[in-house]
Amino acid sequence: MRLNGKVAIVTGGGQGIGKATALRFAKEGAKVAVIDFNEQTGQATVNEITAQKGVAIFIKTDVSKRDQAEQMAKTVKERFGRIDILLNNAGILRDAQLLKMTEEQFDSVLSVNLKGTFNCTQAVAPQMIEQGSGRIINVSSVVGLYGNFGQTNYVATKAGVIGMTKVWARELGRKGICVNAVAPGFIGTEMVASMPQKIIDAMIQKVPLGRMGQPDEVASVYVFLASEDASYVNGTVISVDGGVVV
Repeated sequence: MRLNGKVAIVTGGGQGIGKATALRFAKEGAKVAVIDFNEQTGQATVNEITAQKGVAIFIKTDVSKRDQAEQMAKTVKERFGRIDILLNNAGILRDAQLLKMTEEQFDSVLSVNLKGTFNCTQAVAPQMIEQGSGRIINVSSVVGLYGNFGQTNYVATKAGVIGMTKVWARELGRKGICVNAVAPGFIGTEMVASMPQKIIDAMIQKVPLGRMGQPDEVASVYVFLASEDASYVNGTVISVDGGVVV
């Protein structure tokens, strides 16, 4: 088990890629703190992990609120004694074209996707520095690399996450902490499944592999980055998109 004895925090762990990753981390031996604003889905992930003899807790958290992020990190430290891995996966969508996007739509996405990543990282970094080790994995997106119609706010956050990753890799690398980002492409999550079929078909046509990815395929990359196999990987962005950006 590649994460045996490690303590991992997964934000947005109640569904989709976050849930798949929480399950994979636990399967690889990590004790997992599932973080989500939705208590029902977050607890369901924990229940699934414990049913498989894993160790997990749920902490309801709005990552956009600094005090809640700090309390979350404190709770994990008190419960498990350390924090080894942070997956900044929590994110929301509020899509609209530029001329139709409201200030609320813009601000809410930046608050969760960008500020939430900042809040959680700043909350756990001191513990990792004290340990002299840690893995921080930030979730970007292929749209953060090449843009996307109707997603000014979302793209801004995902491009910003890449920028923060580069800075933190420089600042924290000498303290034994590796910081990397992953840019998933079109992944078959619950959110995607709710889209009209014609939109799904159009998305698939853009993928050289001819299909959508699965949450567990992204989770596999997160496991790699969280493990000792990636001990010399720092400040990079890994695309998991079936070749969309080729």
